[in-house]
Order: sequence, then C-alpha cells, then structure tokens
Amino acid sequence: MNYLAHLFLSAPTPESLIGNLLGDFVKGSVKHLYTEEIRRGIDLHRKIDIYTDSHDVVRSSKSFIHPDRRKFAGIIIDIFYDHFLAKNWREYSKVSLPEFTNYVYQVLEANRNTLPDSLQRILPHLIVEDWLTSYREFSGIDRTLKRMSARIKRANNLGDAIEDLQTNYQQFESDFRAFFPDLIDYTKSMTVGAGETAQSY
Repeated sequence: MNYLAHLFLSAPTPESLIGNLLGDFVKGSVKHLYTEEIRRGIDLHRKIDIYTDSHDVVRSSKSFIHPDRRKFAGIIIDIFYDHFLAKNWREYSKVSLPEFTNYVYQVLEANRNTLPDSLQRILPHLIVEDWLTSYREFSGIDRTLKRMSARIKRANNLGDAIEDLQTNYQQFESDFRAFFPDLIDYTKSMTVGAGETAQSY
C-alpha cells in the first residue's frame, strides 16, 4: 500500500502515524534509531506490505497492468489503491479526508526533526501540494506516478501508468473493495487500535 493507506491503518497516536509512514523511507534495522512505538509502526508497515504483496486479489490486479510496465506493477497498484481509498474515504472513516490529512501534516511538521532526511526534503512539497488528498483525482495520481518515475535512474514508463487506471478502472475498484476489508482485519489482528487513526485522533 502507499502513503495514505499506511497512515489510515496506523494506531491512533502520532508516533504510530510517523512509524507507519517511515516504513517507506527507512531500511534494515531501526532498533536504536526511534522510540518503541515508532518502531512498532515501521514493523506494522512492513507486515502490511508483505500481506498485500501475497494477497490473491492484489496479484490479480497486477495482471491488468500493461506488460511493458509489469515490473512496476506492485508500485502502481499501491498508488491505484490509495486513489480508491481517497475516493471512497467516507465508507471507511468517520472524519473527512481533509481533516485527517491536515492532522497528519500537523504531526509531521511537529516531529520534523525525528524524520529521516529523505522525508524532510519532500515534506514541504507533500504538505503544500497536499499529496494525500490529491489522490482522489486522476491528476493527483498522474503526478504521483510521474514523481516516482523520475526517482528511478534508468529510463522507464512508470509515469504513463495512468493509462492502466483509465482502461481498467472498474476492475481495479472492484479489486480494491474486495481486498481492503481483508487488510483492515489483518491489521487489527496485528495491533490493538490499528485502523482507527482516521476515526480516533
């Protein structure tokens, strides 16, 4: 899953939010780098990624990515699923998406010095451009795909993957709706309070 889903699935504390986001920015052991709760968030992030990658519905979604982009299918589906979470947010949360994302931005700003350099560098853009809320729109997903494409040093066509979303939109949304409740249940089984952040801050 991508940023928005990981944040949604975190436990309802600032440290858990931070840890669940940091899973995309830190590698290897973090035993001596962060507080215990942040480390639990990072661990949850990693377990969610493993569960997602092994789920039959997600594997089916990947098969609808154009063969020329199939090697990026995991990244692409993560971003597409964030779109469907943002689009259907009210089905999963008692608070609005802007309320939730503004809270996340406040937490990240207040804990800026705790964040790794790579996240500190993009944080102003993430907040000013409101990346998390922008996932609701095709334009936001398109910009996200192009940003990720630009980070890859070798030539690639990841930035054109919006075509796959447009071509197979109903299929991807159906897959997301089948998969996401399973992911919520899995996350709740891993951590007491997980999945409640968007309802409980």
